[in-house]
Amino acid sequence: MEQHRLQKYESLLANQQQAFVSYFKDNEDINGVVSKYADKTADELHGTSYMHTVAGRIMAERSFGKTSFLSIKDRTGSIQIYIRRDTLSEDDYKVYKLCDVGDFIAVSGNIFRTKTNELSVAACTFKILTKSLRDLPEKWHGLKDIELRHRHRYVDLIMNADAKDTFLKRSLIVKYLREYFDRKGFVEVETPMMHAIAGGATAKPFITHHNALDVDFYMRIAPELYLKRLVVGGIERVFEINRNFRNEGMDVRHNPEFTMLEWYMAYTDYNGLMDMVEEYFVEIATKINGKPVAFLEDAETGELTEIDLSGKWERLTMEQALAKYAGIDEKKLQSADEIAELLKKYNIEKKTGWGMGRMVMELFEALVEAKLIKPTFIIDYPKEVSPLAKSKLDNPDITERFEMFIGGIELVNGFNELNDPFDQKARFERQVAEREGGDEEAHMMDSDYVTALEYGMPPTAGAGMGIDRFVMMLCGKRNIREVILFPHMRPE
Repeated sequence: MEQHRLQKYESLLANQQQAFVSYFKDNEDINGVVSKYADKTADELHGTSYMHTVAGRIMAERSFGKTSFLSIKDRTGSIQIYIRRDTLSEDDYKVYKLCDVGDFIAVSGNIFRTKTNELSVAACTFKILTKSLRDLPEKWHGLKDIELRHRHRYVDLIMNADAKDTFLKRSLIVKYLREYFDRKGFVEVETPMMHAIAGGATAKPFITHHNALDVDFYMRIAPELYLKRLVVGGIERVFEINRNFRNEGMDVRHNPEFTMLEWYMAYTDYNGLMDMVEEYFVEIATKINGKPVAFLEDAETGELTEIDLSGKWERLTMEQALAKYAGIDEKKLQSADEIAELLKKYNIEKKTGWGMGRMVMELFEALVEAKLIKPTFIIDYPKEVSPLAKSKLDNPDITERFEMFIGGIELVNGFNELNDPFDQKARFERQVAEREGGDEEAHMMDSDYVTALEYGMPPTAGAGMGIDRFVMMLCGKRNIREVILFPHMRPE
């Protein structure tokens, strides 16, 4: 706490003034007041009495002898306050002199325009609502230190309008997603956040302990297996927006705690889901940005490049994408030896147990993914890297799966769901073997889920999308921490 603010706080108390008022309900929204007089000229306002009461945080102050100008803002907007010593009571003026930038105040007064034509409130009453005990960052430079912005998000929101705008947009994006799925006849649910078995994705889980049951649980890495149980139970269109937890690395695209949308739809396939992704991306982008565009932020300059979302999005297999973006002959991707040679050529370490499918995927991730700037679906993934996806009838080593990329990052993963309990059990068993071989991210055996499939699941397709990355694309943010209100940080 700053000493000069503490001294003013103590002076307020000495003058029988509250420094932290419990409530104040007489104010009007600032934007409502500003809008009401937006078309009024200085002459039209002169000599009239338009009395209003506004409240907000002081963001700036300029003093000229016996007069001062304050800028205050609330959740709706900002307005200028004009202070004159001879128009305030002696007690109110004393209160004003004990205020600082950052304090919350309430003023009543007449609306007028200054010589510079700025709409203002000429204060005739002045009340402090909350005394701020810490200095805000200097106005013209704001809070620029990225570490501080993420660690002290509340100050970031006070000082940086762009940060506040991003999180307001995020709230709208989630609202529009819910509206979209509700319109399509989906039911929103909440499934467990703690799982006895970590499943539904390939990831390393966080582990916690349930004291009442005296059992270790895993923070969920995905809600997939629970949502598909609901499809078995007859909720044939279901979605969930909630948190996932993956105990893995942190970078500009990854955060161990993140928000996920997952949805499952009976009687459709992965082509139908891709159509839905195109549809809601365009719809929500248009609502947020006024047109169907996403944005890519330049890592060096911070400049934004528009990405057009309109039109039909390209759909490529991994082999086609490697041919198009890396110049690799698709025929070379049909031989394990030739794929292994390509791994050597591009300095990709081949790990024990990798089959052709995993090697092709590693090539794709290293050589192609970052080049997928325009929205693109990569389809028909190897079975080896898709333990829950249904195989194609004409090629059992390939699954009916897609991932959607934009701005060089993956946003959506979806596939035709495996509803054959025999096949699912066999794949779980292979994953268990990989886990026993040292792969901490491999699936565990989920016998109850296999039992659910034995009751019968209709033909179903499902997909998941990272909400954080979706917001990044629509708001033009390169770093995932810019769209997470309180990202985890190393201790100071």
